[in-house]
Amino acid sequence: MLNKQYQQEIVTRVLSKKGFKHIRQEAKSLCQTHSLEESLRYAAVFYEHKENYVQELAVFIMGNCAAQSPETLAFLKNEVSQNDNWEVQEILAMAFDKYCSDCGYEQSILVIEEWLESEQANVRRAVTEGLRIWTSRPYFKENPQEAVALLAALKNDSSLYVRKSVGNALRDISKKQPELIQKELSRWDLTEKRVNQVYKLAARFLK
Repeated sequence: MLNKQYQQEIVTRVLSKKGFKHIRQEAKSLCQTHSLEESLRYAAVFYEHKENYVQELAVFIMGNCAAQSPETLAFLKNEVSQNDNWEVQEILAMAFDKYCSDCGYEQSILVIEEWLESEQANVRRAVTEGLRIWTSRPYFKENPQEAVALLAALKNDSSLYVRKSVGNALRDISKKQPELIQKELSRWDLTEKRVNQVYKLAARFLK
């Protein structure tokens, strides 16, 4: 049974301070002091709350639990991605990165690919945005070409929202790996309008 007083205290703190950093810390503290099952029960209650900030707390909690709970990862992908609040989608991206960090980025490749192939734009963007800066992450730091290949596969994505994230993520990488990005971009067909949009973002810092 959930502690109603504790639950209300957290909600009060979240609504009084707000901000991603504070909400993430509240989620971390809750997960550190409760079992997986208890944490997920709190997350379920918080996600149904009318306030977006409390929903964001729930998604952070789910991100902390996803590596231990396939059902939670599926909920993030199938349900949270449908939330129409943009801030919740930002937290979804952070939650996915937390999952990859907990499991190991190399060990998460198949899940990363699965999410990138989703029909839902918010799911695809959770990966492209959540793992920024991609080449600062373990595995991708040693294998930047893998990051570039995964991102470049979405250069003609149907969603402008996703394409902007892809272009910005490639631009991030270009700061330390300009030759790698230049080589990738040189192969693109810039007569394609969508591809050209991503190119302009990705090539911004290239000479």
